[in-house]
Amino acid sequence: MTSTDTTGGAGGRVAVVTGASRGIGRAVSRRLGADGLAVVVNYVGDAAAAEEAVAAITAAGGKAIAVQADIADEQAAAALFDQAEAAFGGVDVVVNAAGRMALSPIAELDLDVLDQLHRTNIRGAFVVAQLAARRLRDGGSFVGFSSSVVGTQFPTYAAYAASKGAVEAMTLILARELRGRDITVNTVAPGPTATALFFEGKTEERVEELAKIPPLERLGTPEDIAAVVAFLTSAQGHWVNGQVLRANGGLV
Repeated sequence: MTSTDTTGGAGGRVAVVTGASRGIGRAVSRRLGADGLAVVVNYVGDAAAAEEAVAAITAAGGKAIAVQADIADEQAAAALFDQAEAAFGGVDVVVNAAGRMALSPIAELDLDVLDQLHRTNIRGAFVVAQLAARRLRDGGSFVGFSSSVVGTQFPTYAAYAASKGAVEAMTLILARELRGRDITVNTVAPGPTATALFFEGKTEERVEELAKIPPLERLGTPEDIAAVVAFLTSAQGHWVNGQVLRANGGLV
């Protein structure tokens, strides 16, 4: 763990963001840090990228630490929350942006790949949701991540879409289970977004094709998605609860 100032952000609010060393998770971390929250930047393997994310937040005047943890390992994930509480006093926002993607026709998918994908995207999502339910302070917010491919159902996305469908199924259930604590639970389902995970394995032609599908005729950016998360975790977004928001420029 690396650390900066160990006092909370605006109003003492603290966010744990998983998968925060790159892509959407990194953009979410930077946005929440800019909004005044102290941010725990979780990563699984790329310590240098996590340190860069922390440096970007602190350079802009925010507070952040980097903490390594495999979210599918319940003991490691619990230790992540322990370190967040030790550094900043508690947790008010949890954003589970960690995930894997593997593209393959169903007939050809290696089942070992399926197991690895679902370990992170289903088991990991459940572990983080469970810890959020146990450790979030009253009045807080939880945001999970799905994908608009659950609706578009593009070929080769079956394993990934199935894992994200599980995340969507948990959303309203968890919101209802947290009745009485003033905690919101929502899921953001981005469309095609310009991240390394999205570009992986796609030709330039396929990227251009996907970018033209939404009426807004472009790919989303990580910052577009971070703005949605910032709203859902803000006082202004607190009446939104138990929802899946398809942030995709009108894709579906």
